[in-house]
Amino acid sequence: MTVFDDLAAEQEQLEDILAGLDETQWVSASGAAGWTVADVVLHLAQSEESVVVTASGGDLRAGFGAVAAGTMDERIDALVRAERAAPDVVFERWRQARRAALDALRAADPDQPVRWVAAPVKPATLATTRLAEHWAHGLDVTGPLGLEFPDTGRLRHVAWLAHRTLPYAMTVAGEPPAPVRCELTAPDGASVWEFGPPDAESAIAGSAGQFCRVAARRLAPADSGLTASGPHGAAALRLMRTYAA
Repeated sequence: MTVFDDLAAEQEQLEDILAGLDETQWVSASGAAGWTVADVVLHLAQSEESVVVTASGGDLRAGFGAVAAGTMDERIDALVRAERAAPDVVFERWRQARRAALDALRAADPDQPVRWVAAPVKPATLATTRLAEHWAHGLDVTGPLGLEFPDTGRLRHVAWLAHRTLPYAMTVAGEPPAPVRCELTAPDGASVWEFGPPDAESAIAGSAGQFCRVAARRLAPADSGLTASGPHGAAALRLMRTYAA
């Protein structure tokens, strides 16, 4: 299985969930502050359309041309507010966009980086970020609605991304990057996912699902049950994330 296959599976799981929602659920509040479930899905659609643009060699900035300058979060929110539509329209827009984006990523030169938010990334890495975002927003949809959304082995990609981008996250926060070892119990309860040098002075250990939720900023480190040790473990746990801002 490639990351593209796992991205497809993650999106298909979310599509099955969304297909079962009624009108009231679509317009109810999501876990993303100020957004309904439909807004969350619209954001995913817009993001996937951006993937198609950049993977095809287009200008990633073009989609932001109609919104005022501001932080990335402010511009994303403005795009959502500008293009709100009926739930069925939003759902179909996302369905088409996510398939087009996956096709574009599969077809792209695997060794040629494409432009993305923080820096150019290779298609497989961009697919990983898309998987992480769909998973995180799946939490935003299912949590408030009380729907099941079990952790899967696909979280390995999310955990890898969170660890891989630790130097970036620490640098942005003004902290010196440092090696951090992560030992995470997989959703199957038996496997252990290991990231980072085994001789690192700092470490994070515990549930992979909780680790990913902290990195996606859906769970506070203090409520995660994760343990951090060494001179940089606590800072890494506090600062890690699966997205650029």
